[in-house]
Amino acid sequence: MAEQGLQTHLREWRPEPLVETDALTAEPSRALAAVLEADAPGDVLPPLWHWVHFLQWPGHSELGADGHPTDGRFLPPIPDRRRMFAGGRLTVTAPLRLGVPAERTSSLGGVVVKQGRSGEMAFVTVRQEYRQDGELRVVEEQDYVYRSGESSAKDPDAARPTETPSSDAPWQRAFTGDPVRLFRFSALTANAHRIHYDAPYAREVERYPGLVVHGPLLVLLMTELARHRAPELTIAGLDYRLRRPVFVGDPVLVTGGPDGAMAVRTAPDTVMATAQITFRG
Repeated sequence: MAEQGLQTHLREWRPEPLVETDALTAEPSRALAAVLEADAPGDVLPPLWHWVHFLQWPGHSELGADGHPTDGRFLPPIPDRRRMFAGGRLTVTAPLRLGVPAERTSSLGGVVVKQGRSGEMAFVTVRQEYRQDGELRVVEEQDYVYRSGESSAKDPDAARPTETPSSDAPWQRAFTGDPVRLFRFSALTANAHRIHYDAPYAREVERYPGLVVHGPLLVLLMTELARHRAPELTIAGLDYRLRRPVFVGDPVLVTGGPDGAMAVRTAPDTVMATAQITFRG
């Protein structure tokens, strides 16, 4: 239980690295392009599009009531576990190429237990290295926050934004998540968590005011805006943070500029997610 302290459950948790392979066929990326309403990539995989590859599909009986796997190599042994994707970092030495088999090595990057306003939280970082032809091409670290039991800070009746915020940023894209797009993105990323497609569950059980827009989708909106507004530049690095959840029907504005400072905002000017992109000319 939570009152025993999360550190009690994590003290001996040292999962071994996991090596996986993927053929990197073009079909998943073409499907993602359709969901993002972007051009399908040629033979080079855009930054973060590897999220629709190396997918894991546990058996149906291996899923919990929330649709998330009950066990996994890098899922911490915390009772009544609740997870939030908090952010991450990406370094691209060379882009991954479609049609070329790739290898991913995942390892535990770190575990830290902190005391927050609503109780203890475990911060877990998973490091992933991507190689093709034996060459290290992409390194990603993903940060997750875990707690034991549900947070009491949620308010399903909280006020929701109704207008798109204004901005003087040179790069802008308005976006409003809808259930169909979320369902398709869930399928593409093998994400069965019910907060993204089961509205009664999201509201009545998880106590959210509506379906939750995927954090990775928000990050992709930021990187795609930069990629299409600065096609002469190459994204060499990325540091992103997911600060607040965005819900279906919430109008957001994705903003950024040549300095690589990107954000997702709601009216009047609430920052929901940020990313700092490093370009290579």
